[in-house]
Amino acid sequence: MIRSLLTNKYFYLLSLGVILIGALGLLVFDKVLMPQYTLYNQGITVPDLTRVSLKEAAETIRLLGLRYEVSDRRSNAAFPANYVLDQAPGANTIVKPNRKVYLTVNAAVRPTVIVPNVTSLSLRNAQVQLQNYGLVVGTISYESSRFKNVVLQQSLTAGEAVDKGAVINLIVSDGLGDKMVVVPEIVGLLLPNAQLKLREVGLRVGEIRFQPTEGRIPNTVLDFSPKVSELVEGESLNLIVSERFNAVEENEGGAVFTDSTNVEKNLQNNEN
Repeated sequence: MIRSLLTNKYFYLLSLGVILIGALGLLVFDKVLMPQYTLYNQGITVPDLTRVSLKEAAETIRLLGLRYEVSDRRSNAAFPANYVLDQAPGANTIVKPNRKVYLTVNAAVRPTVIVPNVTSLSLRNAQVQLQNYGLVVGTISYESSRFKNVVLQQSLTAGEAVDKGAVINLIVSDGLGDKMVVVPEIVGLLLPNAQLKLREVGLRVGEIRFQPTEGRIPNTVLDFSPKVSELVEGESLNLIVSERFNAVEENEGGAVFTDSTNVEKNLQNNEN
């Protein structure tokens, strides 16, 4: 039966017909039905809708047979309210008719913040606080003052309501005063008393170098530099301070101090 079927010419004609019909069906589906379904020949190029008003963008979208939706609102001081800032799909993208375009629009009402008071704060702390409030630190200028990197003035008034993202300029101290002060007499004073006396006139203590000195009370100021009678307020003096003359440091256990007066007395008693 199979042999007779394979030798029957009508079998081959029928098979050829099925193949031709299937190929024709695929061709019609690919060239006719699919383009109609996907609107292949009706693609629309999305224009650039940014930097125009929302009203203008909406009209352009309508004329092209597209739809739109405002997906987000942001605040940008460089553009008027209700201007388009961004879009998706982007410009020059080919889409099908009736496709929805999502727009990001500049907020009509910008959020405001209350300006904090950052005077008397360190520059670092002031910057962090202003950033937390949504403000931007602008110009930082310096003026003479005793305490370094402390905010002296701010350009926006504390307690004032301003747009979020507003710029605030700061005036910061440079650590130096704007007047000359007389260097007090500190030679012969104990170090804590000398430090206090320098602070009272607006001067600082810089490097402290200890020098073994015989016959002087330890921790006494022996000298200072620079050797001047006046300094700009806020500048520093380097000090030379006495320490025990015959301090002996062991390998372990810290320093051991010997009273030289007792040693000399013992030697004299032994000689006698």
